[in-house]
Amino acid sequence: MRLGPALGALLAPTLMTLLWATGAAAGMTAEPIAVMQGLDKITARVSRFEVPVGKTATFFTLSIEVRDCEKSAPEDRPENAAFVEIYENRPGEEKSRLFSGWMFSSSPALSAIEHPVYDVNLLECKAPPGAPPPPPAPSSPKPPGRSRGNTAR
Repeated sequence: MRLGPALGALLAPTLMTLLWATGAAAGMTAEPIAVMQGLDKITARVSRFEVPVGKTATFFTLSIEVRDCEKSAPEDRPENAAFVEIYENRPGEEKSRLFSGWMFSSSPALSAIEHPVYDVNLLECKAPPGAPPPPPAPSSPKPPGRSRGNTAR
């Protein structure tokens, strides 16, 4: 199922708001690299490429700029979210913006770009190789009260 750009633009902020409201986004960690996947619909060739946050990558005639990339905590449901801007660069024409908004790895159709030849979606947000793993999340204290273990009779 494909959503039009107008509907995707409306739903993406709603999904981010929902993530923040439920506390899921509070456990998100900023990562410096977005792993993207591009599809050439003519040749059916799939390409996987990395885009550092704040940098631009080129996929055929598309320029892909990643502004932010967030990854959920390991103990949470897996989710990656990136704020991405995609432009088309045609020779002899002015650069035109095709997409600007949040992409989610778990819902690629939510924020699909509208292009007759190319598809681009987010696979994951990650740290550079050799980077130390994120610190474990603090465990929540157990509420006071009776335990559910064996009880005296």
